[in-house]
Amino acid sequence: MITITKEYWSNIPVLHVVDQQKKEEALPTLTYIHGITSAKEHNLPIAYLLAEKGYRVILPDCMHHGEREENISSEALQMQFFDIVKQNLDDIETIYEHLVMNELVEVDRFGLAGTSMGGITTAAALTQFSWVTCAGILMGTPKLTLFAKDMIEKMKASVPNFPVPDEQITLLLEELTEIDLSVQKDKIFGRPIFFWHGEKDDVVPFAHSYDFYEEIIPDYKNPENIHFLKEINRGHKVSRLAIVEFTNWLEYKL
Repeated sequence: MITITKEYWSNIPVLHVVDQQKKEEALPTLTYIHGITSAKEHNLPIAYLLAEKGYRVILPDCMHHGEREENISSEALQMQFFDIVKQNLDDIETIYEHLVMNELVEVDRFGLAGTSMGGITTAAALTQFSWVTCAGILMGTPKLTLFAKDMIEKMKASVPNFPVPDEQITLLLEELTEIDLSVQKDKIFGRPIFFWHGEKDDVVPFAHSYDFYEEIIPDYKNPENIHFLKEINRGHKVSRLAIVEFTNWLEYKL
């Protein structure tokens, strides 16, 4: 029987999804990060499908989301987007350490994936954590600095009296370079990566992930370790096709 347990790992609210009979065993484990304005519960379909296949799945709430939500405006939330991504990286490390300490994850079988902001976080995590075995980037971007520049320009155009000075923006872009996978391709180490993106995504540009995918294909000695699934006429919403194909792919790579 698949069980969903609400737990708190170092004050991070998570949903722990696993076959009840295997809960205390070391298992291949996926942590899945949700998108902005979403929450951990929204990714239960992926978690359930994987748990049926014998995986452990951890769904955390990101800072300012779900059980960690605070009374801040949507505008303020957007302004803190990259702070959330950086906090996600700290949370991922905390989750991994908890799994290892409690002998819940098999050696070299820790996967990481996410949707939109979660996909962006996943790409950034590949620059920091060699113990991430494989990754799923669903409508995210590995081109973090480029995405930040585009996002800032859009916010400047839409937010009256944009409150962030140019000096602070420059500092932010310098910090993001340190976790920008597109300028640190050598840190991929041939690890399996699954991309999904809708061609008509008007939030996270399709070209960011697809161009990156084409750039790194020559670096893979085993082309089966990198896969890009694109959907024509699909916007910024993960499809059932994406969920099913990702979980099937993960079964062979994690």
